[in-house]
Amino acid sequence: MTDRLDRWADPPLLVLASLADEPKHGYAITQDVAETMGVRISAGTLYAVIARLESRGLIEPLESEDRRRPYRITMAGAEVLAQESERMSKVAAVARERLGHRLGWAGA
Repeated sequence: MTDRLDRWADPPLLVLASLADEPKHGYAITQDVAETMGVRISAGTLYAVIARLESRGLIEPLESEDRRRPYRITMAGAEVLAQESERMSKVAAVARERLGHRLGWAGA
C-alpha cells in the first residue's frame, strides 16, 4: 500500500509520551520517539510541537546545562496524556477484538 497508515501518530502525543518518564532535549525526544514508538519526527515538526505544547502549558523548559534546552511534562500535560492514552487503548481494544473475530485470533 502506498498510502502510509502511520500518519495517525499524533506528534504532540508522541512528544508528551517521550517526556512522561524524564525531561529531554529536542534531539533526545526525536531519538526516543523513533526507538520506542517507531515514528520519525522531523526537527521542524518537533520544534513547532514543542512551541504549541509549551504555549498550552503541557510542557515547560528547564534551565539548560549546555546549549541544548531540556523540557519536562507538566501536571496538565500528564493529565492530557493519560486521557488520550486511555482513549487510544479503547480504540485498540475494539480493533483487536473485531480483527480477532475476522482473522480467527485466539482469545478474541
